[in-house]
Amino acid sequence: MIPIKSPADLDRMRRSNRIAASVRDRIAAETRPGVTTGDLDALAAELIREYGARSAFKGYRGYPGHICASVNEEVVHGVPGARRIRMGDLVSLDVGVVFDGFVGDTATTVMVGVSDVEAIRLVDVARQALEAAVAAARPGARVSDLSHAIESTAKAAGFSVVRDFVGHGIGRAMHEEPQIPNFGAPGRGPTLRPGMTLAIEPMLNRGAGDVTVLGDGWTVVTRDGQPSAHFEHTVAVGEAGAEILTESGGDG
Repeated sequence: MIPIKSPADLDRMRRSNRIAASVRDRIAAETRPGVTTGDLDALAAELIREYGARSAFKGYRGYPGHICASVNEEVVHGVPGARRIRMGDLVSLDVGVVFDGFVGDTATTVMVGVSDVEAIRLVDVARQALEAAVAAARPGARVSDLSHAIESTAKAAGFSVVRDFVGHGIGRAMHEEPQIPNFGAPGRGPTLRPGMTLAIEPMLNRGAGDVTVLGDGWTVVTRDGQPSAHFEHTVAVGEAGAEILTESGGDG
């Protein structure tokens, strides 16, 4: 059963997701050549503590980082460490926090001095795929309508979607029902109702959609070594459509 959040719980979700969005934006602003992904993780840890929250990722099934930082061919779950960011990199930053018992979850892909036209287009289309899925998240829609919106946007631009990892419901737990694949025919799956909260996260690849997990047990990379882009918003389904809980501009 997909949880329906009460008005009080939605307020708590808003607060948690504003914190996640603020941390996301502040570490994105520090993503530049010479900085390591470990530096970004340390900054995120400090910011999360300042907000009185905790990382939703640190320790989750043994995950060692406070955030995920995935560079170029790394799709998601990149473990922060000594990798130094360079000009031309695509850096996907995934932030999850827990505050007042509720989870905020969001991701963005930062272009670090990127001049490659196809890489820029990949990031732009991934962002557009997220926007299309958010627009589809309205009462009466089916879960696969969001999936179809993502896949259609990617395919129309000549990019592929990652099928092995999905978006998800979110609330008191990071992963609630339903799963939200980034592909599929419309009109299938549970019907969306006001009060449902969803983490929608398209992952688009420049090459094929096939991925593999590195030896660290976490970092997911494209099998062909081509770059990937990842965006994520947490949204609440309302009477008139989706409210983006991780919109930029919030201060927590």
